[in-house]
Amino acid sequence: MIAALRENRLALVEELGPRLGYAATCRALAVARATLYRRKTARVAKVMTPRPASPRALAPPERQAVLELLQSPRFVDSAPAQVQATLLDEGKYLCSTRTMYRILDAEGQVRERRNQLVHPVYARPELLAIGPNQLWSWDITKLRAMVKWTYFHLYVMLDVFSRYVTGWMLAERESDSLAVVLIETACARQGIAPHQLTVHSDRGSSMKSKCVAQLLVDLEVTKTHSRPHVSNDNPYSESQFKTLKYRPDFPDRFGCLQDARAWCRRFFPWYNNVHRHSGIAWLTPADVHYGRADHILAGRAVVLEAAFLQHPERFVKGPGRPVRLPEAVWINKPVIELEGEKGGYPGSTDPEISRPGASQGPSFPPADPSPSLSPPNPPDLSLTPASPKPGR
Repeated sequence: MIAALRENRLALVEELGPRLGYAATCRALAVARATLYRRKTARVAKVMTPRPASPRALAPPERQAVLELLQSPRFVDSAPAQVQATLLDEGKYLCSTRTMYRILDAEGQVRERRNQLVHPVYARPELLAIGPNQLWSWDITKLRAMVKWTYFHLYVMLDVFSRYVTGWMLAERESDSLAVVLIETACARQGIAPHQLTVHSDRGSSMKSKCVAQLLVDLEVTKTHSRPHVSNDNPYSESQFKTLKYRPDFPDRFGCLQDARAWCRRFFPWYNNVHRHSGIAWLTPADVHYGRADHILAGRAVVLEAAFLQHPERFVKGPGRPVRLPEAVWINKPVIELEGEKGGYPGSTDPEISRPGASQGPSFPPADPSPSLSPPNPPDLSLTPASPKPGR
């Protein structure tokens, strides 16, 4: 389709160019003049003539003799420069060192002898969530203590679709056994069913540990990891940490572990039940996670409609509409171009859903029929790492 359109434009330029001028016609039709000139100029295929052999080159029998010498058991593990020096000490000269390299290269026998480190190719994670409890992201950040080079480690589990923090833990160290407690408790509280959830994280030592991997296998939860040194593969956890550390009351340093926990116990209920997130239509994460978003957005639409009826002259473009809640949330949304259109997936009419993801399981949010903005008794999602399970 695009190629046919370009051909039509070029044909139109060739037709109108003699009367209107080629430069003006190309500029009007957005055609590069270089493309037109290449099309008008017939290309003459170059005849490649074989390069004549140098009169100083070795004869075929001499080349074969040098190759057999280099492949002999005596010199098979020696470099051409070493072979040349050895032959000179014995009073022999067959050819130059460079000629030896040319002969070996013609036979495909020149390469790096040492074992070179080859980095594996990591796949770009492409994950989709179309509802709560389908895709979680978790990470660990450090909170500075009063003593220099001393930190407290904050573990946070985040639902990607609703931005709801499903669990958090603050400890004095980073440990895979503590991560197991966090993941297992969060899944139990949210009622995660087998094959429902995908848990995404970076490639930290706790995230890649065997006990965490074994726990996810036991829970029948899919796990994915970011590519090395690519922070964009885990953007939602990084954004949540920025919200945490940019709070006005966030201290530069915490006096002790209990002080840090007290601050986190104030922050996470505020984040889940009060903070209005720009990525989820300015709703709170709890509203989206527990299915109150449609009721709240419908109420906003009623208010905007009433304001329009009262003062229509103030709404130049018609009645206002509330911001829509995204129907799909991606980590690294794939870009697929079909017939000149960006996005979309074969068989799907929704451009936001580019392809089905591994985390498209059913959603099982906890029952919460209350349409209020925040639950009367928000659950305490903190965990105290006092006694991690043995054997994990």
